[in-house]
Amino acid sequence: MEAPYIYELPIKVRDYEVDAEGIVNNANYLHYLEHTRHEFCEQVGLSFAEMHRAGYDPVVTHIDIRYVRSLGLGDRMVSRLWLSRRGPVFIFHQDIFTPDEQPVVRAVVEIASFENGRLSRGERLAEAFAEFLEND
Repeated sequence: MEAPYIYELPIKVRDYEVDAEGIVNNANYLHYLEHTRHEFCEQVGLSFAEMHRAGYDPVVTHIDIRYVRSLGLGDRMVSRLWLSRRGPVFIFHQDIFTPDEQPVVRAVVEIASFENGRLSRGERLAEAFAEFLEND
């Protein structure tokens, strides 16, 4: 079954993201995944600065990541995601591919929503994500 991706972002590896071996340092894949989530959120009208000013903050609570292959300096990738929800937890299913569709990273990122410093059901996020959500 093909994943029901709802968003994709092309990314190019920059020189400071590679290590002494010339490959992308593993921690940078977390940055790529985060950048993709943030760009998706902005596309649906959720600015992290505005959310924080309004008293609610989505927070990563768990990441499960599988590294499949390495990328190097100048390589291009496509970062894709789809979204589901389990109770108050929003689940970003994120995959990164080479331009020829070879898998690079597969990740599942769980997000909880805090309102005024307290865990919430995330209804504000659910409203913004309504057309994209699959409930588990």
